[in-house]
Amino acid sequence: MKKALLIFILLFSQFSFAQSDCPTAITVCGNSGISYTPSGPGNILEELDPNGCLNDDENFSVWYTFTIATAGTLTFTIDPNVFADDYDFAVYGPNQPCALVFGPPLRCNYSGADGPTGLNLIATDPNGGGGGSPGQFSSAMNVLPGETYYLIIDNFSNSPDGFSLNWGGTATLASPFNDPSLITNPFIAPGLPNANPNDPNEVIVCANPAIFDFSSLTSGIINGNTNFTVSYHLNTNDLLTGDNPIITPITVNTTDTYYYSISYTDPTNPSNPINKCKQTGEFKFKDGSIVATDATLTECNNNNTGTAVFDLTTANVILDPTFTKKYYPTMYDLNAGTNEITNPYQYVSGGGSIFVLVTTPFGCTDIAEITLSFFPVVKVTEATLRSCFIESNPSTGLFNLTIANVTTQAGTTKKYYPSSADAVNETNEIQNPDAYIAPSGVVFIRVSNANGCYTVAKVTLVVIPPVYSTVLVDKVICIEDKTTLDAGPGFDEYEWSTGATTQVATDISVGTYWVKLRTGECTSTQHVKVYATEQPVVSNIDISNNTITVNVVGGTPAYQYSLDETSWQDSNVFTNLSRGDYTIYVKDAYDCTPIEVEIVVPNLINVITPNGDGINDAINYSALSNKKNLILSVFDRYGTKIFQADQSNNYTWDGTIAGKKIPTGTYWYSVTWNENNKTSTPIKFSGWVMVKNRE
Repeated sequence: MKKALLIFILLFSQFSFAQSDCPTAITVCGNSGISYTPSGPGNILEELDPNGCLNDDENFSVWYTFTIATAGTLTFTIDPNVFADDYDFAVYGPNQPCALVFGPPLRCNYSGADGPTGLNLIATDPNGGGGGSPGQFSSAMNVLPGETYYLIIDNFSNSPDGFSLNWGGTATLASPFNDPSLITNPFIAPGLPNANPNDPNEVIVCANPAIFDFSSLTSGIINGNTNFTVSYHLNTNDLLTGDNPIITPITVNTTDTYYYSISYTDPTNPSNPINKCKQTGEFKFKDGSIVATDATLTECNNNNTGTAVFDLTTANVILDPTFTKKYYPTMYDLNAGTNEITNPYQYVSGGGSIFVLVTTPFGCTDIAEITLSFFPVVKVTEATLRSCFIESNPSTGLFNLTIANVTTQAGTTKKYYPSSADAVNETNEIQNPDAYIAPSGVVFIRVSNANGCYTVAKVTLVVIPPVYSTVLVDKVICIEDKTTLDAGPGFDEYEWSTGATTQVATDISVGTYWVKLRTGECTSTQHVKVYATEQPVVSNIDISNNTITVNVVGGTPAYQYSLDETSWQDSNVFTNLSRGDYTIYVKDAYDCTPIEVEIVVPNLINVITPNGDGINDAINYSALSNKKNLILSVFDRYGTKIFQADQSNNYTWDGTIAGKKIPTGTYWYSVTWNENNKTSTPIKFSGWVMVKNRE
């Protein structure tokens, strides 16, 4: 019955399970464990041991071959995935070729017991048992380097459950994967470590399901090692047998497990047993697709320029900071990779949309649209401020800039600047806007809202100039007189320094006055002076015989002259005067109180006879000695001064020079002095004299 069942299974599955045949045996490389699930007898009905322990031949079987690398003992354990399954095995070799009919194996076990079976160091019987070992274990093998063996494992239970195979003993199995002369770099498992370290690595794909080209993993796995290739499979059986490799891109998902097998080919010996060695691994796919979210950036259309500066990198299109972003002005540019925005931190735009290509480190991408919009514009209007002039500097005014009504929007703040550029750049801010002194001109107010947006408003400053009276002028009056001051009509208010509040101030004497003239809100202070007229001054008086000539300076011509303050004449010459004292009165055009000068017209001496008779012996003006600076000077007919009489000689001349008589003849003389008045008026009296000296 067991044989018949085996024949049925062989006939049913001989075309599908070539790994169950000796010529296609799976090469075991190194002492790493193996898991497998046999599912049939293979395509070749090998006669395993007609007279031995496996005379039932193959059921659900698999063939392995291995080559010894280092000598020693060799053990293994075959552990069914389901304890009740009955697994048998046989070992052939060393260096025995495959055949349709095999002779007795080196080791064999057909115990029929459930559970693990294999070789151990306790058993003494090559076919199982002995030495106190359970019957399902056979004795260990002593092996030498270079020996090649075949191992068949047969699931007599024909169950769909597999087994695991683990190696033991001191011997090692040949493998290119532990030969440092062949492997210069470590092989790198594809993908990233799983969050659960017991699960396979994960290869990122950008969709689920996705079309994936497995060959794209090969160079990364091999990592520069030569003479190694990688194949990819959908299940462990194909992985171990090498069947059904994935050679073209296929559709993959994130739930299945996928397998890869690394194989070595000896370039000098195609028949080298290690050419069949494989190092296997598994991995899964992880959906790395991303979803970029459309976003809106809102910035200030400052000063209503129609543009704003946008920091595109602040658009929250995706959270992961490891993703790269590229920005493009249009979707066409994004798809074509042209006109990339290279200054996304300061992108100047008039609004609209731009597009961002988001790429993960694994090449997954998505596109988001960033809408660029403006905050509401800060609305302002121009304004004008007027200020009265500052009296100390009439070209300037004192302005309160804070009252300039440039906006009606609530929640705004204002800063003040001397120029538009300063307002835009926020430089040279006016620190005292409520008391800003400036001439007529302009200032600028930067009006900002809660969003930080601003618009600059122009404020015109107008200094209202002072308005003065055109009729109020300085006056000149006699010092003893009074006058009026008239500021003229047209002012809203008058305030005089005298206390008067009318257009005309009266009873004004000589002095300095002011009047405050209000026009509208501004008041101008105008000063005016009332001068005393300059009194004329008698500069000197010439007396010649009986004629007086009065010379006047200062004051305001024309002058008038009088000897009695009653009769006035325009001429400054008085004639036919007798000898004696006179008072001369002079006044100018202002007809003020006249000035007066007292003078004396002395006696005129025309002849002296210095002969000692006591009669006309000398010229003597000592009678005028009370006058200041009295001097008598005598000149010859050539104008040469020959004598001077003064206090030292009692103002007398006796017709001699240095005690000697002068020749008889006519001489000229002058008498000068200063009157004893406050101006010390100079007086000059001149005449001639006949000197008669007798010998």
